[in-house]
Amino acid sequence: MFANTPFIIAELSGNHDQDFELAKAMIHAAAQAGVDAIKLQTYTPDTMTLDVRHGEFMVSESDSLWRGSNLYDLYAKASTPWEWHQPLFELAESLGLVAFSSPFDLSAVEFLESLDVPLYKIASFEMTDIPLIQAVARTGKPIIMSTGMATKEEIDEAVATIRAIGDNPLTLLKCTSTYPAKIEDTNLVTMADLAQHTGCQVGLSDHTQGLGAAVAATALGATVIEKHFVLDRNAGGVDAAFSMEPDEMKALVTACRAAKSALGAVTYGGSDAEQAAKKYRRSIYVANDLVAGTLLSENHLKIIRPSYGLAPKYWPDVLGKKLIVDVQKGQPLAWDMME
Repeated sequence: MFANTPFIIAELSGNHDQDFELAKAMIHAAAQAGVDAIKLQTYTPDTMTLDVRHGEFMVSESDSLWRGSNLYDLYAKASTPWEWHQPLFELAESLGLVAFSSPFDLSAVEFLESLDVPLYKIASFEMTDIPLIQAVARTGKPIIMSTGMATKEEIDEAVATIRAIGDNPLTLLKCTSTYPAKIEDTNLVTMADLAQHTGCQVGLSDHTQGLGAAVAATALGATVIEKHFVLDRNAGGVDAAFSMEPDEMKALVTACRAAKSALGAVTYGGSDAEQAAKKYRRSIYVANDLVAGTLLSENHLKIIRPSYGLAPKYWPDVLGKKLIVDVQKGQPLAWDMME
């Protein structure tokens, strides 16, 4: 499904702070960092919530980055203007990146289809929105879906919804829906169970700070890594606290690529590159100048490097053998020297 695995996505989210030039600069920086794709989020405050300013429409969690914010205002601040999508996608594509988005309602799917996006992402909080998933599945395009807080039953329902409509290539992302997420809450071993349970490719949508979780996920078989991106955390941005700066993203790309390369294939007996080193194993060598007729003892022989003599396992078999030729110190012991 992806040219590179892991397929590394820089999520722009709302870190552009409603500044079009900043959004373009982010895409340039993401390309220079070596990512495979950039992702936007396609919504308006009106497609996300109601303009209500009390009760459950306020962010109340004590540990939230956005505590005290009104949902409508928060989404207004974090949204990417729809008129930006086409020029940002074109810029990304000109830099060799795949460019796509997460739709958050049916109008967003219709809009993104008008731009002919190559694939779709379903966000964790939307994976129980069955009408949205159906609309995305009907496009016939590949889908990446974060599982966030989802139970196995909810994941099964979402996957079945897609499968009932078509055979869209589907990748499920392990995701911890806290912002930022603690590394100890990542539970990456879930990916293997998720893959076995659903038969889907798996990956990680990573909200932790740093690159450790992404590298570990790659080593565990992740085919997609998604990470939020920002030019400068200190300059702000709605998701800046758990987003990677360009140098950090470049380090993540390098580390994930290295982790993927390190997986290799099941190999015993050493790789091709190791074969020359086998000469530095130990073997049995003659330790003194000896004449024919000598009965070999521990004083005459040594197990040393390199490995051109008889293997050390033959030590008990050669002791007491009689030499039939003269030998010199430093000769590798061979069967045709003895009787």
